[in-house]
Amino acid sequence: MDQRQVGFIGLGMMGLPMARSLVARGFRVLGCDTSDAARAALAEGAPPGAVAFAPDPAAVAAAADIVVLMLPNSRIVAQVMDGEGGLLAALRPGMLVIDMGSSEPGETRRLAEAAAARGAALVDAPVSGSVAKARTGTLAIMVGGDDAAFTKAEPVLRGMGEAIIRTGAVGSAHAMKALNNFVYAAGLLATAEALRMGEALGLDLGILTDVMNASSGRNIATETKSRQEIISGRYAGGFQLGLMRKDLDTAGSIAAQTGFDAGLLALCRDRWAGAVAALGPTVDNTEIHRFIGAKR
Repeated sequence: MDQRQVGFIGLGMMGLPMARSLVARGFRVLGCDTSDAARAALAEGAPPGAVAFAPDPAAVAAAADIVVLMLPNSRIVAQVMDGEGGLLAALRPGMLVIDMGSSEPGETRRLAEAAAARGAALVDAPVSGSVAKARTGTLAIMVGGDDAAFTKAEPVLRGMGEAIIRTGAVGSAHAMKALNNFVYAAGLLATAEALRMGEALGLDLGILTDVMNASSGRNIATETKSRQEIISGRYAGGFQLGLMRKDLDTAGSIAAQTGFDAGLLALCRDRWAGAVAALGPTVDNTEIHRFIGAKR
């Protein structure tokens, strides 16, 4: 088959710009999504013959040797893989599935074993970065899988990402993504609370941000969210509140599996669960600041 053709299942907030990035780098994308608007958005402005669509995952597998999944969670990945018209039963020897969403590591390993039983491979390759980085093809991508699978996946991954980090065996990338996002969430929560306390004291929040960024409190939230999204009131960092809660829950499953008493993780999960209940899952994750401001 044409190695420049890539199946792409899941054209959501991140998946759409990632698929567009592949098109911009000369790949032919066979898309699959239930949304008419998402399909139209991918086709819009694409060179002739660069984009086509399949009615279901099985049809994607019939036409592409490499299939990217960019789906919200493990439950939906399982539906796409195991459900009617699913990908798993249509896999052929030599095929590669790249799960780029934020899935449960144990479920990732299960699906990798099922794919291997059909002579195919599955790697986990979750991403780190905002929608803006997806648009420019500069995401950071973690990859779990063996050498042969990585070699096949790498050209496709470099069509969407800038930093490619191998993490070990299948499932390790999804585990590291969840733990990374827990650390980010803790930093964002601390930043939001510091800004709320500074506000209560009448401090200049811009200067407080400068102090944190020049000092030991510096983190990705102080650098890219404090002034840009929180102080401005824009709250549009590019990552949904509900997705952050999901990643924290995945980290919680790792804590349970390992028997580690992760107290700070439990606190973050509680705060994000409360924020999702109050604000809904689709608002931006930086609105955790608005949520804690309302808790008086």
